[in-house]
Amino acid sequence: MALAVAKEPRGTGRRRAGGPARLPYLLISPAVLLMLGFLAYPMISVLYYSLRHYNVTKPWRNGFAGLDNFSALLADDLFWQSLVFSAQWVGTEVSLQLALGLALALIVNQTFVGRGISRALVFSPWAVSGVLTTTIWMLLYNPSTGVSRYLADAGVGSYGTSVLSDPGTVFWAAVLAELWRGVPFFAILILADLQSIPRDLYEAASVDGAGRMRQFLHITLPHLKDAIVLSTLLRAVWEFNNVDLLYTLTGGGPAGATTTLPLYVANTGIHGHDFGYASALTTVAFVILLFCSILYLRLSKFGGDR
Repeated sequence: MALAVAKEPRGTGRRRAGGPARLPYLLISPAVLLMLGFLAYPMISVLYYSLRHYNVTKPWRNGFAGLDNFSALLADDLFWQSLVFSAQWVGTEVSLQLALGLALALIVNQTFVGRGISRALVFSPWAVSGVLTTTIWMLLYNPSTGVSRYLADAGVGSYGTSVLSDPGTVFWAAVLAELWRGVPFFAILILADLQSIPRDLYEAASVDGAGRMRQFLHITLPHLKDAIVLSTLLRAVWEFNNVDLLYTLTGGGPAGATTTLPLYVANTGIHGHDFGYASALTTVAFVILLFCSILYLRLSKFGGDR
């Protein structure tokens, strides 16, 4: 006796199969929409105000500006000065932080007594906020109660010397303060990648007669390539956008000697109340960062074969 098989309506199976497949996207859609809102709205607002004259202290001049803000930017000496200093600041900080962070990661990756405490001490500055870091270093640089007073007591330097007010020393004083906070970032990321390298590679290299330097150049560095590329890119972006430490430590001085482009944007918008021109500066800074990031990733072949 033949059994009658009820036919499913056409398309039912497809809907059943497609429903569960679309469910994860439906569940994450609220978070995605919120993130797009938080990211897209500020970017569109900055682009909109960059094309307008918008100064809250001069409302009678507000209106559509076209490319006037960008043309004024090209003739702005402070813009070019801050851009050059930003490149100097980022290049110096990232290279020194990478070198010191790699050295610290290699040291604390070894087995020795007190390694846990040493790792905690190495990583602790990363947990300190930028403003608190500035407060610590301002106390150290204080000409009356800081390190310079004790150096003067020992016959090195003179009393009342302030490294933050001298154009010849302020840059390296700020670099040293930021190094204290930034080196642990590289040490953390590189140490995590160091612990993923198989020990068998080092044992095989030792059997073949490779010394520590050859093992470092041919085993360690190739495995650390992606971690180094990613950490340097992230840190370069953060250092370019660094405002808190320089703003509270030097205020961009003396005479604008430590003014980065983001700090110039903050001063233009907050103190100058010219949000239209500040938005144009922000747009240019975004384009510069985007171009440099893409170029760096392409040249470094991030994610490629080691």
